Amino acid sequence: MKNWKKLILVFVIAGVALIAYFGFNQPFLARLIVTIAGGVLAFSMLIEMIKTLRSGSYGVDLLAITAIIATLLVGEYWASLIIILMLDGGESLEDYANGRAHRALAALLDKSPDIAHVQKGDKVVDLPIEHVEVGSHLLIRPMEIIPIDGKLISEAVVLDTASLTGETKPNELVKGDPVLSGAINGNSSIQIETTVIAAESQFQKIVELVKETEKTPAQFVRLADRYAVPFTIIAYLIAAVAYFIAGDPVRIAEVLVVASPCPLILAAPIAFVSGMSRSSQNGALIKNGTVIEKLAKAREIFLDKTGTITEGTIKVDSLKPIETVDEVELLQLVYTVEKSSGHILAKAVVEYAENKKVQPLKLTSLTEVAGLGVIGEIEGQEIKIGRSSFAFAPDNLNYETAFYVSKAGKYVGAVTFSDTLRPEAKETIAQMRKIGLEKITMLTGDNQLVADKIASTVGIDNVYAGLMPDEKLKFIKNATNRPVIMIGDGVNDAPALATADVGISIGVGSGTVASEAADIVLLQNDLRKVTTSIEISRDTLKIAKQAVMIGIIICIILMFVAALGVIPAVIGALFQEIIDVVSILYALRALRG
Repeated sequence: MKNWKKLILVFVIAGVALIAYFGFNQPFLARLIVTIAGGVLAFSMLIEMIKTLRSGSYGVDLLAITAIIATLLVGEYWASLIIILMLDGGESLEDYANGRAHRALAALLDKSPDIAHVQKGDKVVDLPIEHVEVGSHLLIRPMEIIPIDGKLISEAVVLDTASLTGETKPNELVKGDPVLSGAINGNSSIQIETTVIAAESQFQKIVELVKETEKTPAQFVRLADRYAVPFTIIAYLIAAVAYFIAGDPVRIAEVLVVASPCPLILAAPIAFVSGMSRSSQNGALIKNGTVIEKLAKAREIFLDKTGTITEGTIKVDSLKPIETVDEVELLQLVYTVEKSSGHILAKAVVEYAENKKVQPLKLTSLTEVAGLGVIGEIEGQEIKIGRSSFAFAPDNLNYETAFYVSKAGKYVGAVTFSDTLRPEAKETIAQMRKIGLEKITMLTGDNQLVADKIASTVGIDNVYAGLMPDEKLKFIKNATNRPVIMIGDGVNDAPALATADVGISIGVGSGTVASEAADIVLLQNDLRKVTTSIEISRDTLKIAKQAVMIGIIICIILMFVAALGVIPAVIGALFQEIIDVVSILYALRALRG
């Protein structure tokens, strides 16, 4: 039963018992109601506790169960009812603090293609992807997702592989090149030949990786549970001494009622809820309270490059005309030909040219050559824009991402592109080191040259490039300095985000899969919110520990007093409310720090 439903049930039972006692003057009926209900709830808690112990974990439940049973056995049923109310109230609050929407897998499956267009002679037949055999020829229509890994049969194609590598720049392939599922086709239909079955394709592997991380979440001991064992031992020792001195079993109940672990159950979740609220106000949505503990203790962090350290937006980096052509002329040619194209690099050229207030020339014809580039005619001269060989570029030119341009059969220059570094990236990396993150590593699907350049600029020493999602995941799994943080922004980062002790998705527009797989979503595209979240988490954990310790110290003092027999069980249960209030008020300091 959900904790909040159990809490409602307990309130109903309490109401019925109170009506029986005060409304109908039936104390025996009230005791019977509370005793039966308390016994059933204590038994259900015992079963849950046994399951928890078998899994290798431990918690505060044993002391609470003992207190409930002891008060019921000696007839202090109102005290038992108060303990049950506080216990279920605390667990309901903890559920709220640790509640998390598990929609990552569903979001990923929504994007996963389930139908393939299979070429059967002159016909195209739609088949479920699990029925497609190796060696089948598939038709991929414009803007469709590649359903199964294969090799390109068509002459050339430009694919969007951001969901696999995280890189926004287009992937240009020619006949015979491997094609990965999950990539998005360009503006023209292509054909591929499948090389594996659907279950072994790249996109399905991402789905399976996320599914596995959902099944096997990282183990982490809650703050309250770490204090539970010593606190329980102390309570039992004091109760045993009290019974030895007094020889009265009621004395055990009186001690255990005061020792009820409500401050343990309430203080930490309330501090964490307060810290989550404070973090949200500062631009970072933390999904559960346990994340605060992990984030506060983290000393190692992994970062994706594109969309995380960089803005994930392709922009014109430079114009590279030959000596006899000036930059304006080169930009005019490219702008005129590319202004009607939907290519991601073309959009960057158009934006750049319009910002420079460049006027287009008169274009008389335009032809797109899939995977190679475009051919336009301006003032009777043929303009080719695209790959280096397509535009007759010299062999010694090797720009990372570029449009090469020829005019009337002669190479005239190139337009280079780059991803834009986040303005706050360098400052944030420095701040990460300042607050004690000992190891900072970049994981990216981009090539090593680009990755090294970006890492050097922002001050990151550990760089691993050319990684697929499963390879990023291995770095997270093999990390020894735990807890570890992973920051990413795309579908390709989802498995790593879900597996990391703390996964952080940067930007609410970064995609449903990444946002749902992550433990923290930055509500603003600002990397500095990561260090802010870490500092808030550390402050929150400190306050939570202090609130718990205050509750424990007061409890221990009252246990010694109760051992002398001066605090009746019901009064002890009410004292517990005072301890709870003190712990809660202190825990609420986490709202402001």
